[in-house]
Amino acid sequence: MNATGPRRRWWPRSVRARTALAAASAAAVILVGIGWWVHHDVYRESTQIAEGQAQAQFRALVDQVAEGVVPVRRSTVPYEVVATDRRGAVAYGGGMEEFDPGTRHVLPAPPKAELPAPPDDESSGWGYTTIPTRMPARPDSEPGDRFGKDGGTYLVMYHDVRADELSSDRVAALGVAADAQLRVYVVVLPHAAEDIAETITEATDRLLLRAGLVSLVLIAAVAYFAVRIALRPVEAIRVLTASVTASDPRERVTVPATGHEITALATTINTTLQRLDNAAAEQRRFVADAAHELRSPLTTLLASLEVALAYPERTDWPAAATTAARQTRRLHALAEDLLLLARLDTRTPMAGRDTVDLAALASRLTEQYPLTEGGLTLTCDSTAPARVHGNPDECERLLRNLIDNAARHAAHRIHITVRNQDGWVDLTVHDDGPGVPTEDAERIFERFVRLDDARARDHGGTGLGLAIARDLAHRHKGTLTLTPRTLGACFQLRLPQAPTPAEE
Repeated sequence: MNATGPRRRWWPRSVRARTALAAASAAAVILVGIGWWVHHDVYRESTQIAEGQAQAQFRALVDQVAEGVVPVRRSTVPYEVVATDRRGAVAYGGGMEEFDPGTRHVLPAPPKAELPAPPDDESSGWGYTTIPTRMPARPDSEPGDRFGKDGGTYLVMYHDVRADELSSDRVAALGVAADAQLRVYVVVLPHAAEDIAETITEATDRLLLRAGLVSLVLIAAVAYFAVRIALRPVEAIRVLTASVTASDPRERVTVPATGHEITALATTINTTLQRLDNAAAEQRRFVADAAHELRSPLTTLLASLEVALAYPERTDWPAAATTAARQTRRLHALAEDLLLLARLDTRTPMAGRDTVDLAALASRLTEQYPLTEGGLTLTCDSTAPARVHGNPDECERLLRNLIDNAARHAAHRIHITVRNQDGWVDLTVHDDGPGVPTEDAERIFERFVRLDDARARDHGGTGLGLAIARDLAHRHKGTLTLTPRTLGACFQLRLPQAPTPAEE
């Protein structure tokens, strides 16, 4: 059972759905990050606003006391104004009534001789001090009270105002002694700032949630339809490619004019289809040529045998046997060449890779090669060992095919040269035959290709020798070309030179 089977039940298969899901997931991560940042930034700003409101209220209270005005009890923040030599508070409000400060002030009065505290904030011309203060316990507190049952510890801002710096009318309005010192307290309640922050952040969070959900849907939809539109050319390419068959690979896809990646894909598919078409055409031509080449010796062999059997008393049996043997050898050579080409076409790894001395190989073939034509000479010129990496049998087959081709076309002489040059081994086989026209310099390396002059003079050739030789040269990472000559044909083989044993 495939391990990925259960996963495919919920994971979308189409590229459109996967892209939309990926885009929505990425957008969700980004939106969550933005929401988290906005939430905390709004909370921080709201807390600062609440603290600023407490400071503004504190300044207003101090200004009222300095003007001789008793602040009203209604206030957004808890406050208390106390004075020396006074049991009760001068003024209080904002929740401080829960402690009944009218009987006795809650927060301590300043010492009479104490000077005003050094300023901490010079923005308004006077300073204030912030200290943590523990509020007294209130056993009878209710759930709606601003302070808990034990009061708790809160930050308290205070500022001192000296009565001797005020006019007698203002001192009398405040109800304190002329030499008294007043202290204005404001309690900073954390939950007040948190209430403001929570109110704003809740509204912001709801707005961000709605906007985020709508954004995710829009992003997923846009990604889905964008990919769907972008993949339309791919679907058209798929439909056209599905109609291509091995026997008829002539169909071509339409190349979009947009110039994006799909254009490159369409161009590549068309190039691949063209290669398949060329390969199919070459295979059909190869089969037809092979059938034709096989038909000729078979027809000759069959005809000679039928004539011999029809007229046995008048048949020259040694001549008939000689003809049959010659045609059989031709069939055998053709079959061997076809099998070798089939093996080369499969691109199988080279077997028996070794170091081959082409100079020694050429010299040995020169001495052993049977020259049946009268007056034909075969010479070899080499100055030093020419080592290459390759299969010895394949290298011998390559060189023998070149010599066979030269022997069938040479008039009097075949000359082989072997040289080491710039990391390469150059081997040339030059004959003094009629040569090859320039326009046929590449065509002669095709399979079953023989020129008209060659067909008239060739005895027993299959038209595969040069094709096999070039394939073997490419298999050994080399080249085989026909070089221009004023007389005859000259084939040049170039193979990478192998390092000497000392260099290895």
